[in-house]
Amino acid sequence: MILVNIDTLADGEPRNNFLERALTWNANGVLDGARHVTMAGHRAYILTAEGLVVINLKTPLEPIVETFVALDDPRASQLQLHYLFVTDASGLQVIDVSNPAHATLLPDAHIAISDAQGLAVARTWAYVAAKTEGVVIVDIERPREPRIYQQVDKELGIADARDVAIAHTNASLFAYVADGAHGLKVLQLTDPKSVPGFYGFAPEPVPQLVAKYPTKAPLISLTRPLERDRAMDETGGQVAVFGRLGSGPLTNDDVHSLLFDDNGKPWFVEDTKGTGALLPRGEPVIESATTSAEDTAHTRSSSAGEE
Repeated sequence: MILVNIDTLADGEPRNNFLERALTWNANGVLDGARHVTMAGHRAYILTAEGLVVINLKTPLEPIVETFVALDDPRASQLQLHYLFVTDASGLQVIDVSNPAHATLLPDAHIAISDAQGLAVARTWAYVAAKTEGVVIVDIERPREPRIYQQVDKELGIADARDVAIAHTNASLFAYVADGAHGLKVLQLTDPKSVPGFYGFAPEPVPQLVAKYPTKAPLISLTRPLERDRAMDETGGQVAVFGRLGSGPLTNDDVHSLLFDDNGKPWFVEDTKGTGALLPRGEPVIESATTSAEDTAHTRSSSAGEE
């Protein structure tokens, strides 16, 4: 692991804009074969040839190894709240990192994919680049019980998926796919015409190939897109400045109270008969006397974000 001090680029003095290596660290070879890192506040989730290493960088020049989780040739990872989603030789894995110092692999939360590569997680969906299998879309509304929702392969224009990134443009959601020798492909996932309830928290994607761009060499990786609506990082540090007088980001303690009750147990939504709040995707909603069809459609498209 190599750390570089980049503060000189933000101090208003252009004459010192030079970068120098501040730390080279691999205590006892713990990071041998390091290949991918996901940052979350002052924690680094680093994938090596052997598995996941969680590094605490609260004091940047004094890294601390918090835990190790063995994996089979891991490739990429992405964090969402309590869970780190990882691709390895066996497919898509889910690791509970609600307590990073005791990160735990969830063996039952596994999706077998023969050649999983890069991935992107967007709300209740995980998009896994799976080379000749295309892009595998996984429903992760219940992270401990993921299931394959759809596969976007050659028939839909994806032949050699190596990486995927998800981003919004106006009211539509797009997947940008590094399609190996076939260059860059763009999949439109939602739009007002094909996806009812597309304004919901996590509408069901309907992927359509809308653009492609040839590259001189095989495209194997994509940058992470600009994220929206982030005001703080996973350890409580402010990453955005609010313009309204007196406003500010939620603190780490604020977010913890939104996720856990007084006993440290996660909050859960209870199913209310007739609303379909916790129905499996695609299952019809039975309307109650006090619930209109319009209300139930909205509930189905937005309930994923309430769990």
